[in-house]
Amino acid sequence: MNQVLECLKNRRSCRSYESKKISTDEMNQILEAGTYAPTGMGKQSPIIVVVQEEELISELEKINASVLGKEEVHTFYGAPNLIIVFADSSVPFGLSDANLVIGNMLNAASAIGVDSCYIWRAKESFETDLGKELKRKWNIPDNYFATGNIVLGYGKKEGIRAPSPRKKDYIRYV
Repeated sequence: MNQVLECLKNRRSCRSYESKKISTDEMNQILEAGTYAPTGMGKQSPIIVVVQEEELISELEKINASVLGKEEVHTFYGAPNLIIVFADSSVPFGLSDANLVIGNMLNAASAIGVDSCYIWRAKESFETDLGKELKRKWNIPDNYFATGNIVLGYGKKEGIRAPSPRKKDYIRYV
């Protein structure tokens, strides 16, 4: 089977990570894949933010868990690397653009042997006081909202589930 298709079939979300950060080269490859995602009218509207400072990742994880209503849960699963993708609300396809960027980065990570997981609640996290402060600090315009978090690292074996069988009525020809 084609390598790309094989990678797409085998990518899994990882929910338990080693503490070792990914290399700069690996991060750059993942980020570059994000910049090549298709975007509406070629606008390249999303903004990608890389967070590697352990203390800030921890603070963002606490906010994310708080939004979930489970402050004690480690919603970033111990991953040492974090990417946040912001969508432009002033374009009608901003959310779709951001999610395509996220998808490209998840698949690119898998292709180079880096584990990942798409973590929700980014929008709500960046609506908090700290989230708004960080957006200002990072020069993210007000019309942008956080779409999703990607945690990255090297997964522990117990953190990766086997694939579920595909549902029977997934595809319909009409």
